[in-house]
Amino acid sequence: MDVLINVINQSQGRDRIFRATQYACALCAHVLRNNCEQKDLVDKLKSLEANLSAGRKLLRLGNAVSAIEAAKRAVRLSDRVLCLCLTTANINRALYFIFDNALWARNAGLVRGIDKERWSANASRCYLLSLITSLTRDVYVISQLMVHRARDQHFRQKMDAHLNQSPEVVDVIIPQLDAFLFLLLHSLKSQPSVFLDTIKNVCDLSLPLDKLGIYKSNNGVVAFCGLVSSLIGIVTLIHPKLRIQP
Repeated sequence: MDVLINVINQSQGRDRIFRATQYACALCAHVLRNNCEQKDLVDKLKSLEANLSAGRKLLRLGNAVSAIEAAKRAVRLSDRVLCLCLTTANINRALYFIFDNALWARNAGLVRGIDKERWSANASRCYLLSLITSLTRDVYVISQLMVHRARDQHFRQKMDAHLNQSPEVVDVIIPQLDAFLFLLLHSLKSQPSVFLDTIKNVCDLSLPLDKLGIYKSNNGVVAFCGLVSSLIGIVTLIHPKLRIQP
């Protein structure tokens, strides 16, 4: 109960709980869409999904400032690749929140003269760029972990022992692939935060790709990916050690 209260007391925690609930409703509605007996339930789930989406837009007001501050911190990183990736990702996140806040103001009737379709597309583009640069950071961190592991003498002995377990394999490509996967899995196992962040970003990619029409998915796939991403976000809030740093 204390863990739940701690998550709810954070604005980011409330947003992720609402997000998980929103995509859970969307997924259930998609699964039940062809069931005539559950038509009323499907309508209620869609209505709840729409209300949660609108409520989350209100919770995101001011997040652009946090993203800009994160970009300022990223600029000071000594690693140039991390500096470039995180700065670009946070700048695009800030732009996404600005577009999103403007759309909320337009829907609330506070601002006029905003082209909803155009601004929504711009928000999705910024979100997509943010995810791409975040995934680039994940790939870079994973490659660094693999290089560090490969240089460890104890690990090399362990990997050689693993490869020698199948001496009947003659093809050269198979052992090389086996060695790469062995190195990759053990590198991710040593840093589960990187693995979770990568899965989260990959799942989130389906959302802007679908909205922009780059790669269309059905509502069930989008909802499932959004739900998995949201649950990972909640887990990293409950266990900060699983949150990727920096």
